[in-house]
Amino acid sequence: MRGLVGGLARGVSIALVVALLGFASACGGHKQARVKTPPPPAIPSVQTEAQTQSETTPPKGVGVERDAGDLDAGIPAGAKPIYVETGTASWYGPPYHNRKAANGEVYNMNAMTAAHLTLPMGSIVRVTNSKTGRSALVRINDRGPFVPGRIVDLSMAAAKAIDVYRAGIAPVRLEVLKAPAPLDTGGRWTVQIGSIAEEGTADELVRHLARRYHSAKVQSFESPAGGWWVRVRVAGDDRVRAQQLVSETKTPEGEVFLVRVD
Repeated sequence: MRGLVGGLARGVSIALVVALLGFASACGGHKQARVKTPPPPAIPSVQTEAQTQSETTPPKGVGVERDAGDLDAGIPAGAKPIYVETGTASWYGPPYHNRKAANGEVYNMNAMTAAHLTLPMGSIVRVTNSKTGRSALVRINDRGPFVPGRIVDLSMAAAKAIDVYRAGIAPVRLEVLKAPAPLDTGGRWTVQIGSIAEEGTADELVRHLARRYHSAKVQSFESPAGGWWVRVRVAGDDRVRAQQLVSETKTPEGEVFLVRVD
């Protein structure tokens, strides 16, 4: 969807994408391409005064909680979690700071927020570092992490609160304490594929998927951290159809993720 031209000629790139992309039953024997997995975020080094001011001042015009205590509102003492998940947490800050999060807010890495692939936006979650026992409440306002094996991407503030900041990643226990919508029914769903190194390859993948899934809306976009992503929104944003597309689609150009929109 952007104007840059990929490094491969059109005929070659089309043949490459068609050869590499397909149903899982038809592509199970293909050799996987070497797609680099993004490392944990680097710890920021010396910052300028302007950068420090930008990172400590909450964005204007968005409903960012004042402190972690605000997240306790409406949660009874001793409330039992409605959903529990264990896995690896990471964190993200620059270059996403002050950019739009998936829920439309401006992402503030100094607020107690987090990204999750499938929990409803606005869910209040307790994340506990399994190694240190430190925990914090966070609000889900973004989507990610788009790295296999990771279940939650913490803001920088949340990462510092539970000892994930310096390590970059850590094993955690995630407990959903409050959610604005059911976790197992409803919702609006999409499929995301990436990261893809070349824009031209991503655009060819968009065209291929648009031909295969006529009722779906397919587009590519660039990540602030580099690389290109392809998003497929199936008709009606239906979860069952999106899940089916995930199970059918396999490409060495990048991982395939099921993502909740709302």
